[in-house]
Order: sequence, then C-alpha cells, then structure tokens
Amino acid sequence: MGPMMTVIAGVVLFIFFLGIRIVRPTHRGLIERLGKYNRFANYGFNWIVPIIDNMYMVNVTEQMVDADPQEIITNDNLNATVDAQVYFKVKADEESVKSSQYHVNDYQSQIVNLARTTLRNIIGTLTLKSANSERGKINNELHKTLREETTTWGIEIVRTELKQIDPPKDVQETMNKVVKAENEKISAIDYATARETVADGEKRAKIKEAEGVKRARILQAEGESEAIKLVNEAAEKYFVGNAQILRKIQMVETSLEDNAKVVIPTGTDLVNVVGELAGILPLKTKEK
Repeated sequence: MGPMMTVIAGVVLFIFFLGIRIVRPTHRGLIERLGKYNRFANYGFNWIVPIIDNMYMVNVTEQMVDADPQEIITNDNLNATVDAQVYFKVKADEESVKSSQYHVNDYQSQIVNLARTTLRNIIGTLTLKSANSERGKINNELHKTLREETTTWGIEIVRTELKQIDPPKDVQETMNKVVKAENEKISAIDYATARETVADGEKRAKIKEAEGVKRARILQAEGESEAIKLVNEAAEKYFVGNAQILRKIQMVETSLEDNAKVVIPTGTDLVNVVGELAGILPLKTKEK
C-alpha cells in the first residue's frame, strides 16, 4: 500500500470516528442535514456525516419545572403567594420528539409561563379560604388546562402539584389565632365531656348503692313482717279456746299484787293453770 492509500485510509477512518454518535436510553436524537430534518436517531449507535449532519439530543425522561412564587389577588381581594410544580416528559416516539423541537420554542419556559397564567385565572375566582380547602380541585384544573394547551408540543403533562398558597402576614397571624382558639374550644369541650362522663358514672354508682340499701331495708321489713305474721298465726292457733283460762290467770295476777288471799276450789282448771305456771303438778287424791 502506497503512501497515498495510507493517507486516504487515515482520512476515512478519521471521518468515520468523527461521525459516531451514541444515544443513551434516556434520550432520542434528531438528525438534520444542512439545516433540514433528515432522520430520527433512536438510542444506541448512530452515525452522521461530519460537518454536513448535526444531531440534537432530546431528553425523554420525566422532568419537573417550578412555576416560581407569584402574588395572586383572590376573589376576596387578598394577595396570596402561590407556587406550583409541573411534572412532564417528552414522548419517545419520532413525531413527539420532532414536535417538541419544531412546534414550540423552549417548551420548559413555555410550561412555566402557561402554569403561572393558568393559576392566576383559577385562583382569581376563589376566596383565600376556598383556595386552601380546594387544592385538589386547583391541581386538577391546572393539569387539565396544561394538557389541553400542550397537545401539539409532543409532551405529556404527568401531574401538577400546588406547593403553597400563603396569605399576607397579618392575615396569616389572624388565621393562626382563629385556629388556636378553635383548638382550645375543642379541648375544653372534650374536657367537659370527660368530666360529665365521670360525674355520670359517680351518679350511677350512688344510685346503685341507694337501690341496694333500699332493697336491703325492704327485705328486712319483709322478714320482720313475716316473723310477726308467724307469731300471730301461732297465737291464733295455740291460744284460741283458752281465752277464759288466760282471763282467770290475769285475775289471779291482779289479786296477788296486793298480797290478797284467794280461795281456789280444788280440782278447778285455774289450779291446774297456776300449777303449770309454777312448775307444780297437783297431787292426785285417793278415792275414798
């Protein structure tokens, strides 16, 4: 091989290595020839003609842009500081990658501006209180608007997140005081409810105790009544028919109080009664 061939081979190798382009899986490439779109470069090995061709890399992974804090006047004339984040990605197919480069100039900054404008339109129709309580609704409307407005940009709006809605400092201090007072009110109600529960328990215990005492007294009275009833029944059973004898005993008792002498005929029932009371049995007389 002559010197000329060696030089030519060296130049060819130099041009070959100069045109090698390796595309990572996270990117796709657009190859332009003399300023005109030529072909799509997928991930992996690619080769372009040096000087004539140019390759532009496009990231197709999920990305995030911050909409930057801005002051928005709410419907109740308060200046709220609002900030949001937008997550998006360029679709990996050829047409989407081409659209992200040829249909919009710097899609990241365009997304930021569009998000800021959309937030002003949404929050401007809400009061500060409703804006704080309806963050999910604001996120949904922001996501829907961005998705509709970027359909020709070759990108996908993955999600949006409302980072903050901060009222003015003086309003924030007032809101904090209101929240603190509300929490103290709830704590006081809880404490009162607990004390009421304790008092109700003590009341129920005293009622139970009183009912127990009442029941015991009722049972005692019923027992005493039953005993009296049994005594009356016994008296009626064993002393009915002996009323005359009892009367005679009473007469004897009255007479003996004054040491009076009373002659009682032998063989009368009264003698037998007195003897039984004294523990003496009358002697039997012999028949004549």
